[in-house]
Amino acid sequence: MSDGRANGGTTTSDRQQTRRNGAGPNGAGPAGAVVGSALDTAAVARDVAALLGRFGAAVAQQAQSRVPSADLDNRDPDYIRETLPGMWLLASLYFRAEVRGLHLIPEDRGVLLVGNHSGGNLTPDSIVFSLAFNTYFGVERGFYQLAHNLVVSMPGLGWMRKHGTVAASHENAHKALDSGAALLVYPGGDYEVHRPSWESAKVDFGGRKGFIRLALEEDVPIVPVVAIGGQETALFLSRGERLAKLLRLDKMFRLKVLPISLALPWGLNVGDMLSHLPLPAKITVEVLPPIDLREKYGRNPDVDEVYDDLMKQMQTTLTGLQSERRLPLIG
Repeated sequence: MSDGRANGGTTTSDRQQTRRNGAGPNGAGPAGAVVGSALDTAAVARDVAALLGRFGAAVAQQAQSRVPSADLDNRDPDYIRETLPGMWLLASLYFRAEVRGLHLIPEDRGVLLVGNHSGGNLTPDSIVFSLAFNTYFGVERGFYQLAHNLVVSMPGLGWMRKHGTVAASHENAHKALDSGAALLVYPGGDYEVHRPSWESAKVDFGGRKGFIRLALEEDVPIVPVVAIGGQETALFLSRGERLAKLLRLDKMFRLKVLPISLALPWGLNVGDMLSHLPLPAKITVEVLPPIDLREKYGRNPDVDEVYDDLMKQMQTTLTGLQSERRLPLIG
């Protein structure tokens, strides 16, 4: 009898071994099919990711093209004067807004207002403080707020620009302070505003210190503004940093987060791009005394020292505000 292997054939033991391995002589059995299917799925995923990337880049380009240049003239005192009473009444009734210490803000010079940030893309603390500021000082005083480019460029939010909201940029910041206006900044940005609700009483700027250099360059005092309540207007679950990185949102939109929350009316709310209906949590804001950096820290202040001191001061105040609250939402 001849040996099948000698003639280039396949022996019975070879065929049995092949069946145990789950593949035929040409690798076209079940294992090969699984591998091929996995490769096909990976290829489809890459194609979808590439398509989403191109789409996102196109959207980002359009959004950037809609961002106004360093033009502070969109602020409209007449519009603010007309809409302020109704908006402040609504904020007072719905959020039971309380703003303390406005008298501590210098009136005769430019000033950098530095706040902690809460409430997702809606940011009720910012709305409440801005309304209170305009009510207290009058609409004629220059007052601007820096916001992410996507907020400024979003359709339907033109009223914010009329209230003094401008795109966050060095040019806009310097131009506002050069004019002698009050400028409100939130260094924590999207990182802080989407922190989990159980971190409501935590100030978290994510190590961002550019605002200190801005104050030194413009030689203006820093006025800390501490708020609580915004993180109770929805149940914020996660910043979604890994998801944002996976979708390359940082490169396209300068977004390091894709937040996940439970909020009205959507239920599960991913991204908060369409905002949400905030729960009527009590919003309390406390303004702290102004800090003249060179007077307190010398001619050449150490930025890290200033940052650490400011974080401690704001955190102490926020912890105190938290201790005043009896229940979430109720205040």
